[in-house]
Amino acid sequence: MTQRTLFRRCLAIAGVALLSVSAAKAQGVNRHIPVDFSHPADSGFCWPKGRILPCFATPAPQLDGLDMKQAKLTTESKTALLALQGIVNRKRPRVFLFEHGSEGKYKWPRLLNLSIREDESADCTGLIAKYQDEIAGIILYDPAKSEHYFNLASTAAGLKSAIPATPALYERLKQAGVRLPVIEDLTRLPYTKASEIYEYLYQHYWSRCTHRLLVSLPPQRGFVRDLAVATGAAVVWLDARKWQEGTVLRKFLKDMRPGESLVTGWYAEERSGIGLATEYGLSTIPSDFYENATVYAGMRQPVKYPEVPKMPKLENKIYLAIYLSDGDNVQYCQHAMSELWDKAGRGGIPINWTISPGLADFGPGLLNHYYSTATPNDFFASGPSGMGYSLIHDAHNYVWNATSGTDFTPYARLTQRYLEKSGLRAITIWDEVSPEQMSAYARECRYLYGLTQQDWERRPYKVPAYIGGQRLAFIPNLPCYANGVDVIYSFWKDTIASFDGSKPIFLSAQGESWKMGPDNIVALKKRLEELSPDNIVICRGDHFFNLYNRANHLPFNLTLLPELEVTSSPSASAPSAAADGSPSEEHAWVSKGDGEAWIKLDFKKEYLISRYVVRHAGNAGLPEQLNTKDFFIEVSADGKRWTCADRQTDNKDAVTDVDLAPVKCRYVRLSVRHAGADGTARIGDIEVYGQE
Repeated sequence: MTQRTLFRRCLAIAGVALLSVSAAKAQGVNRHIPVDFSHPADSGFCWPKGRILPCFATPAPQLDGLDMKQAKLTTESKTALLALQGIVNRKRPRVFLFEHGSEGKYKWPRLLNLSIREDESADCTGLIAKYQDEIAGIILYDPAKSEHYFNLASTAAGLKSAIPATPALYERLKQAGVRLPVIEDLTRLPYTKASEIYEYLYQHYWSRCTHRLLVSLPPQRGFVRDLAVATGAAVVWLDARKWQEGTVLRKFLKDMRPGESLVTGWYAEERSGIGLATEYGLSTIPSDFYENATVYAGMRQPVKYPEVPKMPKLENKIYLAIYLSDGDNVQYCQHAMSELWDKAGRGGIPINWTISPGLADFGPGLLNHYYSTATPNDFFASGPSGMGYSLIHDAHNYVWNATSGTDFTPYARLTQRYLEKSGLRAITIWDEVSPEQMSAYARECRYLYGLTQQDWERRPYKVPAYIGGQRLAFIPNLPCYANGVDVIYSFWKDTIASFDGSKPIFLSAQGESWKMGPDNIVALKKRLEELSPDNIVICRGDHFFNLYNRANHLPFNLTLLPELEVTSSPSASAPSAAADGSPSEEHAWVSKGDGEAWIKLDFKKEYLISRYVVRHAGNAGLPEQLNTKDFFIEVSADGKRWTCADRQTDNKDAVTDVDLAPVKCRYVRLSVRHAGADGTARIGDIEVYGQE
């Protein structure tokens, strides 16, 4: 068992090598960013195309709670309660089950203003009795034959809105006044092996299950079981290392759709499980200790990115980006990261926190809490390898799980959608990436600034830095998954001590988050400064990649320049809001007056401009009718004579992302000729890309 696997089980709860990769330029690429505010807030859920999880209704003003840990409930009782939670919360979240993460029992309910009335009966029968009118019946099963019947019964329960119960629990329910019929009796099944039980599930239930979600969960573990029941997903636990079990697991994965379907939970072994899903173009969001998914997914809200600070000037210094694992794991985001986040020292130095883009659906309230309490030195990046954990290349076993760019494209498209939805602009790749896949990232994930690559030092060479699509940097993490700052210090001390200041150098490292925190990184910087005084710049990931591109004469985001000056027509917000890195409503530039609204960017010297991006009202979660309809982009060398570089008419999309024929200029001006439906111009954010 690797340290990473062990962590998931335990601690999560408590110089450039230029690779030419061809990428055709897309002229006038407008991208539609869906906003999910379409159904009533007090009942039901919907599952729009393009979402990894359904939209649950807003939680009730007061939820019924039960502390399963304090009550010392059996697995049978927990399984029944989690099925109840899924059935009830599918209509509207009203049940909250405590299991006690390391961050504290009430931390997230308090932060997210959830009112919970706890059941003191220390039993599951009270809640089931209260909601029995919403339950169709009982799924009878016998876990004494095999623990895997917990999963089979849960799958049947989700499809039939029923409660899984052992014969003993069924008798207790009847004694408590719960009068529900047995609608399926699984105790008669003769199967005892996991492969037999899940083959039966595949043959008799899978066709009725959603194929958009598969929950891989140890039979005696609860947590995201409520999500499986609510969505009608199959619950399985198959070991990909065992031939018979792996063969059955492949049947499920083969029926799912790359770029649309997702696996949640976890696997019997990390690399074989993640690798098999990756082979089928699917990614996994580790979540086997994630609590109350059907409540937190109901707290729908647009993600509110904080303002992005301007990057430092490019000088002949050492730029070091340090990433903390293990953010692909939503239970880590809910539990262990929450503890780290509150430690002393955060904010004193730039730290790159990996976090899951899936939180935009799993728990937007959690993601917004991190954003709302972030300092300018806190940067968020996606864990491996984008939208969900995808193991492209298994460096430990020397296996390519994703073998072509074509098969990889649906995953890259899904990743782009969720990167922009969650505001994440960097990715850590596990473990390696092919030229075709680099091209897919560069072509499909236009929101990305760059990617880090794990180098486990299991090859005869160190992974070099690559450039994909002539714009996107792939930088190795050396060391990767370091088990302390001493490892990072030892790895780079000779390079830093011998730095001659002739040109900037860029170093990236990743550490195990449960073995280092903000205070350790502050101490690390002091030690590195002693090796090369005044030459160490610890970097946010967005600054790191843009400085890297600038140093290597590649396009970078000019609106991050510290000397940028923004002016505009009269507006209700500061002109600088148009280029502050956040498209959120609170950071939008707003101006009354159709045909008169304009924004001018002055970069203080000429650059070769090749791309612009405008994020409209819909990208901030506002109605899409408010998106800017007609506008044009002008460029100028002197601020007096202007040339039209692009014109957009009858725009309906939330994001306009256009590659331009390269043009040399100092000024860029956006002029609105037809604003949104109410005549008010709203620009969430502008980006302009160019090079020296």
